Order: sequence, then C-alpha cells, then structure tokens
Amino acid sequence: MDDAIEAVHELNLVHVTDYDGAWEGFSPGNPIEGAEEAASRLVTVRALESTLGVEESDAGRPRIIDDDELESELEDVRTRVNDLDDERSEIDDELREIDERIESARPFAALGLDIDLLSGYDSLTAAVGEGDRGEIEAALEDSEAVEAYELYAEDEYVAAFVYPDVDLEDALVGAAFTEYEIPDLGEGGEATSPEAYIEDLNHRRGQLESNLETVESRLEDLKHEVSGFLLAAEEKLSIEVQKREAPLTFATTENAFVSEGWIPTERVDDLVDTLDARAGDHVEVDELERASYDEDGHAHEHEEIEESGKSGGQSAGGRTAGEPDAVADGGDGEAVADGGRAMSGGSPPVVQDNSAIAKPFEMLVGVINRPRYTEIDPTLILFLTFPAFFGFMIGDLGYGILYVAIGYALMRRFESPGIRSLGGVAVAAGIFTAIFGVLYGEIFGLHQLGEIVWPSGSPPIHKGLSPEYGTYALGWLVVSLLVGMLHLAVGWIIDFYQNLSHGIGDAMTESGSWLLMLFGFWAWVFADAPPSGAAPGLLVSADSAVFAGHPFALGFAGLPTTVGLVGLGVFFVGLVLLVKGDPVEGVEFLNVLVNVLSYTRLAAVLLAKAGMAFVVNLLVFGVYVTEETHGGETVDAWHFGVGGMPAEAGTSFHGHQVVEIMSPGLVHGSIAAVVVGALVLVVGHLLVLALGVTSAGLQGIRLEYVEFFGKFYEGGGKPYEPFGYERRYTTED
Repeated sequence: MDDAIEAVHELNLVHVTDYDGAWEGFSPGNPIEGAEEAASRLVTVRALESTLGVEESDAGRPRIIDDDELESELEDVRTRVNDLDDERSEIDDELREIDERIESARPFAALGLDIDLLSGYDSLTAAVGEGDRGEIEAALEDSEAVEAYELYAEDEYVAAFVYPDVDLEDALVGAAFTEYEIPDLGEGGEATSPEAYIEDLNHRRGQLESNLETVESRLEDLKHEVSGFLLAAEEKLSIEVQKREAPLTFATTENAFVSEGWIPTERVDDLVDTLDARAGDHVEVDELERASYDEDGHAHEHEEIEESGKSGGQSAGGRTAGEPDAVADGGDGEAVADGGRAMSGGSPPVVQDNSAIAKPFEMLVGVINRPRYTEIDPTLILFLTFPAFFGFMIGDLGYGILYVAIGYALMRRFESPGIRSLGGVAVAAGIFTAIFGVLYGEIFGLHQLGEIVWPSGSPPIHKGLSPEYGTYALGWLVVSLLVGMLHLAVGWIIDFYQNLSHGIGDAMTESGSWLLMLFGFWAWVFADAPPSGAAPGLLVSADSAVFAGHPFALGFAGLPTTVGLVGLGVFFVGLVLLVKGDPVEGVEFLNVLVNVLSYTRLAAVLLAKAGMAFVVNLLVFGVYVTEETHGGETVDAWHFGVGGMPAEAGTSFHGHQVVEIMSPGLVHGSIAAVVVGALVLVVGHLLVLALGVTSAGLQGIRLEYVEFFGKFYEGGGKPYEPFGYERRYTTED
C-alpha cells in the first residue's frame, strides 16, 4: 500500500473516489501510523504562521527539509514564537486594563473632585455617576429620607453628597442615574487626585507601548528568519498527512485494498508504468471501459478494454477511472460513470479547459456552479458576450481606460485567484468599454473625442441623449431586442445539442419547441402582427422604424405579411411540441416575449449612465443649446462649454445661433466656483465609474445568469482534484 500511495501521489493524477462501504467483506481503511502526529504538527505550524502573519510572498527558495530538522527546528521556533506572543499578550492585557482605569477616572477628573473626599463617611452618602442634574435634584427634593444634599455637575457627570446616609437608589426613584465605581488611586501610583492618577497611568501606558513596539519588532525579525522554514514545513506535513490518511478512501480487507478514481484516458499508461516500477507484481491497474455519459453520469456508449495494467501477487491495487473517459467496474456488470457504483456513485469530475484570455470568466461561471461533465462549459460564451454588454452600456473611452487599469492592478497586486480573475474580467470589460467609447465618440461623457477621431467630425453612432440624435435612444431599444433574441437562441441551441443524447424527439420538445416559438413569434411581430397591425411603429413603420432610417438607414420597415402569418403558425407548432413534452411548461409560453423584453435593460442602463455623466459635465462645464439642421430638419443641439461659454442666449457662438444656456458651468465662474467644479468633476465621474459596476455589471451578469444560463445550464460538477501536491516550498532533490 505504501508503495502504491507514494507512486500515485507523485503523479498527482488520480482523482480518488471515496469507498462507501457497499462491498461485502471490505471496510474503509485506517490511517497509516503517524497520521495523527503529522496532523498535530501541521496544526502547530499553521498556528505559528498565523501568529507571525506569514504569507506566501515571505517564502525563500525551495528547500530540502528532513524529519530530524523538522522536529528540532519546529520545537525551537514554537518556543520562541510562543514566548514573544505571550509577552505581547501580557502587554496587551495590561494596556486594556490601563485604558479601563483611565476611563473609570475620567468622570472624577472632569468634576475636579479628589477621590478621598468620596468615601469614609458615617452619616453621608457620596456618589459619582452619569445622569441629568435636573432630574436628580428633583428626585432628592422629593425624597423624605433626604435632609440635605449638594450636587456638582460637569457635562453628563454628576457628583452627589447626600445627608444622612441613605439608599441612593431609593432616593433617586424616577431619575436616570448610572453610578460609577470609585477607583483605587493606590493602583495607579502615588497620585492623590484623578488628574495625577490619569497622568501616572498615561505614563505607564507610554512605557508599555514602547515595550510592545520592541516585542512586535522582535516578532517581525523572527518572521523573516523562520518564514521559509514554516512554509516548507507546512508543505511537507500537508503531503505527509495526505499520504497517511489516503487509506480512509480505500476499500480494504486484511490482505488487500482497492482504490478507485478518475484519470485522463491518455494518462492511463503513465499510471500503469509508474505503479509497475514501484510495486511490481503486487498491484493491478484495470482500465475497464472508455465511455461517454448521459446527464446522470451513466455510460451509454462504451468501448470494452480487453486487457490493461499489470496483475499478480496478494494485493489488489487501485482501479482508476477517467477524467473524462476511463471507468471501472461497478460490480454488477454495468459500466458506470464513477469508477464503480459500489465505491461512490456520481458523475466524473470536471476540468474547465479554457484559453488564458477566457479563463478569468470561469470565476463568473463558478458563482452558479462548475459545469457538469455532460454540459457545455459556457465560459467562452460568457467571455464573448458579457464584456460586450458591459461596454455597450457604459461606452466611454475614459471609463474604459480606468476599468482596464483597475483590472490590471487587481491581477498584478493580489495573490487570490478569485481577485485576479475579477481583474481579468475588469480588463476585458474595460477594453470593450473603450471600443464602444470610440464608436460613441465620448471620453468621460464629453463628445469632443468624436470630433477628433472621426474624419467627418461625428462618430458613427450616438447614445441618444441630445435631441439632434434622439432617435438613437429608441434605436438602442430595438437593438437590445435583437441582441436578446440572438442570445436566447444560442442558449436554446446549446440545450438542443445537449438533449440530442436523449433522441431527436426529446430535443425537439425540450428545446426545439422554444426555438420555433421564439423565431415564429418575433417574425410575426416584425411583420406588424398580422392581421391586427398592432406592432410598434419603431419596428415596422416606414416613417418611424429604427431600421428604415430612424436612425439606421437599412431600408427595413417590416417583414411581409405572409412571413408574419407563417411565423405565427410556427409559434403554435412550437407551443404544441412544448405542451407535448411537458404540459406544465406550457404556462410559460410567453417567455419568448418576456425574456426578450428583459434585454431592453441594455438600452436603459446605457441612457442612465450617459445621463449621469452628462449631469456631471453640465454642472462643471455648462451646456448651451443651438439650432442646427440634421436630415432636413431643424433640431436643438447640446454643446458642453469646454471651449468657452456664450455670454447669453441669442448670440452667435462658434457659427451657430445660441437659443438657450442650459447651465453656465462652474468652471466659467469665480475661483471658488472653479475649485468646486474640479471637485464635482472628479467625485462625479468616480461615482459614475463605481455605479457602472453596480448597474451595467450587475444587469449584464443578470442577463447571463437568468435569461441565458437558464435555458441550458444546471451546473453541479465536481472539480478534478487529483491525489497529489504541487510543491512550491520544498524539493526532494
């Protein structure tokens, strides 16, 4: 067993499955001797690392560390660290105690009372506390037990001297009063007044803080001295614990053990050769089948493997199953997708094999769950669509550059894979934001970029806030609908492909039905919904259709009526197939409308973010309005006062007649206004930058998770975690 464990661990290749106790005569194995001691040492090492604040970056070169060195040096490091940590804890405890004493003496110092005046009386009650002087005085006046009293107050602190000696709690019924314990000045030094007492305590506090700084410095020096050793010791002990606890997953008898797991099919020979070299005839490796799997992990197509591995001797070695395709015998004659139903059941582990540029988006997929073995990994599609959605909604060169910079910083400055992946997503989203910003001709909401970049002086597309380009606002709504149709269609096509394993009939009822309904319904809508003619004019009217020149001059003003009627028929065919496959799903047939309309949030966020940036620039630079001719019509044109601001409406400015000054702009005012304007400019655009993540980011990812993933994706795959360890701090050579 030891030889087999060593060989498999060094390969770092086999995803071992746990034995579930189902085989008669076999029981789960016991840890190898020394596992408990190694685990205890590992806990000690990790505790020392936590105390010292050791991080991965503190490691030195990989080192060889033997058992004798580990035992002796670990004990020495533990003693030194614990001694300094104990000393630090004692100082921290005394500092907390001093702070409590200072707080307890503060009311007495505020009142200016000597502590010795508050005790030692036979016929007088003295107390200091917190309360309302008026309420306390009224309560003492009304108390029959009180013959005389004197109050001293400062802020919320009150000192009361009451004659005769009475139960003050009874005397102050109805008045809120929290009494403080009288401090013992002798514990603070030779001081006889609260002020001197506090001064002595502060002096002692300074001494302790100096001592604490010395201890912290010694701990930091010790950290630099032993970090490499601790990281190497943790790695060595982690490997040792892995190996010694490996039998817990085995099925064992007195003379034999069986281990099952997944292994990439192309690496089976590597495993066989390695085990043969290490254990010879004492181990047998069986690759029983190579198969593809249905959604439940059952083999439905397989290739029998007649002969593999080596055999002989008394003990049975670990049977292995593949990461995607190699499987082991389940014990009942059926090949199943986990290396043997008798061991664990379930489906194969999953490796997401994406290119480096798309790999950060595995993190976004993982928010839902890792794809199952039988599912298509949507990471690549997410990489192609989410940044495009985000860039379309923000569409600004300045913001795009900042998003790229932020993402790059996250990738370079953090070790966490999650944060680094988030940085990669930000870089991709920033690139698309910058690209769309160039197309929109905007940088931080200003339109001057279009005049500089594009030869015509105007970018090819606009966001649609200004009246002169107002048709773009409606245009983006229609474009959002088309994007939604395409995105949803891709999802249902993927689902159709995945369902083909069940047969073309199931694929048509479960996925093809939705595709027929989607395209049939929208063909009907884009044909002016015959015979009703109720489709919106921005889709089909020659006078107002988005693709008939308002703003996109593509000559499209709706599909022919015949196409619309055929589309309606196709829709009902899809509905019949849907109900045939699952009658309950029939109630959701309007999803082909509702889900597509959900994508209009792309246009909504686009206009909202553009509006926020516009407001910031309006306040800072000001906006004036001119009348200009576009497409034969006279329309208002908005201009930021970046190059100056006209004195008043009715004047000519830059060759155009100014009809209105919407805002004069802070930068065109006094020096104070310019300073305020600079502050508004920076804070305002930072706010837009941040809200871009919470609006465009969240809305974009919602479309992916809810509308898109919901069509074909379930997730729930197990990560491929081979038995082994990738050494970083130790070496065996």
